[in-house]
Amino acid sequence: MSLSVVMLSWEFPPRIVGGLAAHVHDLSVELSRGGVEVHVLTLDFPGAAEREKVDGVNVYRVDSYKYPAPDFASWIAMMNVNLLDYACGLLKDVLQKPSIVHAHDWLVAYAGIALKHLFRVPLVATIHSTEYGRRGGIHDDYQRMIASTEAWLSREAWRVICCSRYMAEEVNRVLGTPLDKIDVIPNGVYIENFQPRSNRAELRSRFALPYEKLVLFVGRLVHEKGVHLLVEAIPRILQSIDAKFVIVGEGYLKEWVNRRVVELGVSHKVYVTGFLDVETLRNLYTVADVLVMPSLYEPFGIVALEAAASRLPIVSTCVGGIGEIVSHMESCVSVYPSPDSIAWGVVQVLSNPGLAEHVKNNAYERVKNTYTWGRIADLTLGVYHRILKEYRSIEDWKPRL
Repeated sequence: MSLSVVMLSWEFPPRIVGGLAAHVHDLSVELSRGGVEVHVLTLDFPGAAEREKVDGVNVYRVDSYKYPAPDFASWIAMMNVNLLDYACGLLKDVLQKPSIVHAHDWLVAYAGIALKHLFRVPLVATIHSTEYGRRGGIHDDYQRMIASTEAWLSREAWRVICCSRYMAEEVNRVLGTPLDKIDVIPNGVYIENFQPRSNRAELRSRFALPYEKLVLFVGRLVHEKGVHLLVEAIPRILQSIDAKFVIVGEGYLKEWVNRRVVELGVSHKVYVTGFLDVETLRNLYTVADVLVMPSLYEPFGIVALEAAASRLPIVSTCVGGIGEIVSHMESCVSVYPSPDSIAWGVVQVLSNPGLAEHVKNNAYERVKNTYTWGRIADLTLGVYHRILKEYRSIEDWKPRL
């Protein structure tokens, strides 16, 4: 029996908001290579085709709703209406009935749940993070709305996938999802995408002088990623090490970062790049001297996989899912979420070549053996097959004639 999956995600390359885009792309490509017919429904993006085949995956980019909306929640609701309308037409005229609908996060919950009931097919939900975790609690009605949508999606899903044991426990505790309904399947990485290129010296010279160590941060510039802690640590690090700090990402703290480095007198040592194209970022991993992950909340930590695949030493707070990937003084240097501790960790790595070599080699071997996309796709396929076996045994929940 052939297996077809309709996957819903509000981001997919070239539309990249966070790590979700890379996850959905790589998972869908690997599932397709394994013989699964994958159809990704996502949002439109300037210059990207409405319909195309990407490495075997059928990609459909839907009108993301261009009319004025009073707030993000209203825009998401209307975006889901457009997504659902497009999906219904596609399923009616082109695909017929898929085997599985797979929704990624609350942003596509409305469309995913509606497709489940309209076509009477099982729904899988991957919960990548929760509003409770992102905000350190639920503090207002807006956050309550998002949290209730996450809980609704989890209830409606046949199975829920989380990227780490940490996230599984959070989804259980915060959303009330039974642990026996949750499958833990980590993110993956293509190690071959993070190998050194021939123009390393040229690339490095774009960001740092030959005598400067290159300290890298990659992530959204938001409170939970801890970029503010790294910024405060910079003067402390510069007391011991001559370094350039390259901060890659966008977010509401970007203006604060630019202002704060001036106040601290270190603006000449900090390069805030904004978003970088995928190729440049991958190459940057291979020329940096250390990656800093000062996160306060991290459901998984895909940046840690990318750094490890690049043989780049990691200094991290190891919160949440990061601690399931790397461990202190074995595959990373673990620090507390404070500027002093972060500075200590960075100096340890940059002043001790033996330690840097030890942690980066161990991290590389762990990622190579555990976090390949082939393995992650096999685990996901196992969840699909389990669901379909259960689905076929149920007589009172079948497609309407």
